[in-house]
Amino acid sequence: MKHQATPYLTFNGNAKDALDYYKEVFGGDIMGMQTFGEADFETPPQMDDKVMHASYKKDELVFMVSDSFSPDGFKAGNNISLVLELESAEEIQTYYKRLKEKGTVLMELQDTFWGATYAKVKDKYGIIWDLNFTKDQ
Repeated sequence: MKHQATPYLTFNGNAKDALDYYKEVFGGDIMGMQTFGEADFETPPQMDDKVMHASYKKDELVFMVSDSFSPDGFKAGNNISLVLELESAEEIQTYYKRLKEKGTVLMELQDTFWGATYAKVKDKYGIIWDLNFTKDQ
């Protein structure tokens, strides 16, 4: 594991505004913004201009953001997760298996269009973990 958990903030359709706000407050840069409309899978038309994924960086301050695309809708208080960037297929399998054992799988472990293996699991304490292993390109 790369020994760092990165906060992932989910917004209710206003992720772009939030990023601009954080840039104004802290300085720094918005990195790699992609909208749902640019995604390689079908999304509702009302999500086309919403943020699917972006990163923010100012020195050591780093976090990722997205607009909610959950079928359950946006829920304040449940809109922060931790991203673990993993170093091998074996490592992601191990952590996925351990977290789901007494937790809840929110997204099954799967290959993604962004070239990674990914899963989302809520652990037994209610903490949401985004597990990501980027494959060699």
